[in-house]
Amino acid sequence: MGVSGTGKTTIGQALAEEFGLRLAEGDAFHPQANIDKMSAGIPLDDDDRRPWLEALAAWTAEQHAQGVSTVVACSALKHSYRDILRSGVPGEPTLFVHLTGTPAVLRDRMAKRQHFMPASLLDSQLATLEPLGEGEDGVEIDNDPPVAEVTAAAVGWLRSRLRG
Repeated sequence: MGVSGTGKTTIGQALAEEFGLRLAEGDAFHPQANIDKMSAGIPLDDDDRRPWLEALAAWTAEQHAQGVSTVVACSALKHSYRDILRSGVPGEPTLFVHLTGTPAVLRDRMAKRQHFMPASLLDSQLATLEPLGEGEDGVEIDNDPPVAEVTAAAVGWLRSRLRG
């Protein structure tokens, strides 16, 4: 989880490979209306995000029904959004890796990539972001260091949680 530009997809892919999990890239689940809105520089609101999050939760439920565990690369900015994601597989733990980064680094990354999310929306995402709270099993990892370091930190934390 995290705002745009934190490397959710990159780290999510690495975690999926390391642990043999199936990855969902959250952006692929956005309806076209959401993509159009963000492309126009308009932030999504809760009503825009709800069906998207419900689709991701349904996907995790489908995978779980097949005996497959998952990684979802998704902003999951608010507690209520994370509650929707957790609803896909109730009773099973949902672990959150919250990737963070300095706004300057995030803006630079966003400017260098081809994506429908313009860097102008970063401030709205940062304003919406609610840190992990009580009842949310997760870790915050700074994603300014090299990808290998970030991946190692995420893998180490997940291994410790999966052992415990």
